[in-house]
Amino acid sequence: MGQQGPILSVEHVSKEFYGNVVLNDVCFELKAGEILGLVGENGAGKTTLMRILFGMPVIAETGGYKGRICLDGQEVRFSSPFDALDSGIGMVHQEFSLIPGFTTTENIVLNRESMRPSILNDVFGDRMSVLDRPDMRKRAEAAIAKLGVKLDPDLLISEMPVGHKQFTEIAREITRTKTRILVLDEPTAVLTESEAEVLLAALRNIAKLGIAIIFISHRLREVVDVADRVVVLRDGLAIKDLPVAGVSVRDIASWMVGRTVAADAVAGGEGREFGDELLKVEGLWVDMPGETVRDVSFSVRKGEILGFGGLAGQGKLGIPNGIMGLYPAGGSVGLRGKGVPLDSPRAALEAGMAFVSEDRRGVGLLLDESLDWNIAFTAMQVQGAYLRPILGGLFKIRDEAGMRKLTEEYVGALDIKCTSPKQKAKELSGGNQQKICLAKAFAVKPDLLFVSEPTRGIDVGAKKLVLDTLHRYNREYGTTIVMVSSELEELRAICDRIAIVDEGRIAGILPPTAELPEFGLLMSGLAARNAREAVNA
Repeated sequence: MGQQGPILSVEHVSKEFYGNVVLNDVCFELKAGEILGLVGENGAGKTTLMRILFGMPVIAETGGYKGRICLDGQEVRFSSPFDALDSGIGMVHQEFSLIPGFTTTENIVLNRESMRPSILNDVFGDRMSVLDRPDMRKRAEAAIAKLGVKLDPDLLISEMPVGHKQFTEIAREITRTKTRILVLDEPTAVLTESEAEVLLAALRNIAKLGIAIIFISHRLREVVDVADRVVVLRDGLAIKDLPVAGVSVRDIASWMVGRTVAADAVAGGEGREFGDELLKVEGLWVDMPGETVRDVSFSVRKGEILGFGGLAGQGKLGIPNGIMGLYPAGGSVGLRGKGVPLDSPRAALEAGMAFVSEDRRGVGLLLDESLDWNIAFTAMQVQGAYLRPILGGLFKIRDEAGMRKLTEEYVGALDIKCTSPKQKAKELSGGNQQKICLAKAFAVKPDLLFVSEPTRGIDVGAKKLVLDTLHRYNREYGTTIVMVSSELEELRAICDRIAIVDEGRIAGILPPTAELPEFGLLMSGLAARNAREAVNA
């Protein structure tokens, strides 16, 4: 390690947040060049702790915190993230904070742009300097090279696959000359396994430069692989702080949830019988930036769970987004033999389909509204549910009691951590927000449910709960599910068939029991290339 004493000390930190005690007397230290894995279930307090460390305004606005944060032995109390940045703390948040209309380079050097004098400087001074774009690009390329990834310095963020956005955020932080501590909140949640491996290698290189890293992740295997030490939070308490050497994934999972976590996945679907064809898709194309679908055809039978996997940016996310009318699309979609108009979310919902988006904050939730309003909203809008007629049916008002009962049912079924059905969605942790999105879709009681990245940013205990819930709704209520996920093991645990998407097309469909190399072959594009070569031979 670069120095003997700790670069960061968290001493007896406690915090109450919207009526919940989310941190209770948390203590740990971090040395220069050390990678600390910070893990815990949703609501355990991880993100709140990092908000305190980074001086996020929401902490001061909700009464501050107890305890001390020390850098090099000196107490600090940041009033804004700018103070934290000035002290050398960089942070990559779970939700992206990039400017969509700017390029990769412009985002990486944002607020630290290279300038060069113009001919007007002699008259008007330094304010007439202009951007030195070649130097900005050079700095951006150097940061990208440190990460060991391929990013186009000139590509707009709005046109970039979600995995590349994550790398851009990290590249931005490591270009700051003052950065001594780098906090990464779920950096691999949106990455494929191969991208995550590249990122972990990059983190090791960054640590060798003497930068300390706090690595928050629900992918416990990655924590074991990359961290020097692990701190486990449970219900706001730091219950474990120990070296990673000799610690297993199962140990960490058990500490996190306070119980033994079964290694067995959800039972597979071998030998199951399904009903008639429910969904038929032919020649689907979708113009979704970074997830273009070129030509996809498939069908799903009643009661089946069909999975879509593949690498980031290959088009798997575009399939449900196009069918549900969120991006321009063409081709034909039929449900129970009847055509479903594309480019119309309402038509898709009225036909009996529902969608849990991968973008829970942008598409899935009404962040400033209460939980009961969020869960009942789609059913109310599309089906007229949870509305009570008054004055002989002349007007309708919200059925508050029905909405509350519905919300309490799903809060219990999905173990959503909240204070009441009237709590605002924006006040929940990321994983609990994802569960609200699921509850909202289940409330419509759809014939066909599209679920995109259902466990993104969800911890190991909640992940199993969500998969079990999907499994239960499929088995008990006959809900047909089309699930898109970047995690192959997740698809293998719950799906009856798994389609791998490559270059906007289905490269192949395999049973969940197929060997991992078979999936890898389809994901790599080798299978498609070999088939083309065989045809042309």
